Amino acid sequence: MKHAFRKIIPLLLVLCIALSGCAAQEAEEKDSSKLQIVCTNFPAYDFAREMAGDRAQIKLLIKPGAEVHSYEPAPKEIVAIQESDLFICNGGESEAWVESLVSDDVNVLRMMDCVETVAESSEGIYASDHDHEGEHDHDADHDHEHEEEELDEHVWTTPGNAAKICYALCDKLCELDPDNANEYMLNYEVYNAKLMELDIDIRTTVMNGVRKTLVFADRFPMRYFTREYGLTYYAAYPGCASQTEPSAKTVAFLIDHVREENIPAVLYMEFSNEKMADVICEDTGCKKLPFYSAHSITAQQFEDGVTYLDLMRMNIETLKEALY
Repeated sequence: MKHAFRKIIPLLLVLCIALSGCAAQEAEEKDSSKLQIVCTNFPAYDFAREMAGDRAQIKLLIKPGAEVHSYEPAPKEIVAIQESDLFICNGGESEAWVESLVSDDVNVLRMMDCVETVAESSEGIYASDHDHEGEHDHDADHDHEHEEEELDEHVWTTPGNAAKICYALCDKLCELDPDNANEYMLNYEVYNAKLMELDIDIRTTVMNGVRKTLVFADRFPMRYFTREYGLTYYAAYPGCASQTEPSAKTVAFLIDHVREENIPAVLYMEFSNEKMADVICEDTGCKKLPFYSAHSITAQQFEDGVTYLDLMRMNIETLKEALY
């Protein structure tokens, strides 16, 4: 799909030019006194509105509730990117179209460039790096280390990483609009304090728990989170996995760990069909609870003004049940 998309890039660029007249009408609605910022995902959008405040008009490309991993921009969205003062994307393989489509004169901030990235966990049944279970022989593990690793793209899932992204964003805003640099810096300081408070609350919640293991009956986009807070995890498949049905072996693996470690609740991610969680709950008697990566939100949440901080605090409430 990605290769096919690259082949039609020239056509899309032609369409963008053709649509410039249509875009002109939309441009009339823009406030020329404000920075124009375009973001690919919700974390970027939320961080931008916190850092820029009323000094920018911010456009979210991936609409609330839409599938984020398969997104490809429409011609009018390409126009918006090209005409923006700042384009904030995540980077990584799922946004490979950015490198091919966005021209060099566009001011781009890639969130993955702002933090120390880690490799995504291997597919299928897997455990955290605290517990390899001895399932593979040494030579196989050694060979695997030399394979090209795919980076986990969910870099915003810890408050610490969010702070680093916001710092880089603040720096960009100060460059673009130096007259209001003090305001952007103040916005960062205020928001950073909220992120650090969130970090302390998560650490306290984890520290007070009677267990340190989470079971995700779903995709697993929380590697940065579990790594930062010293949590062991078991999950059905990696965060960006295209598969939706885990193997019978994976189901049995997760059920066994729920029973052996007396896990009170299995977790499912936002927008999950929850089928995997239901199977485990029926077999073990545990409950299921939501966990939020904040990659996207529902249309209702967007309308209600739900923020990254709100979602992370919902996760704290889930941790209080899953770890206690």
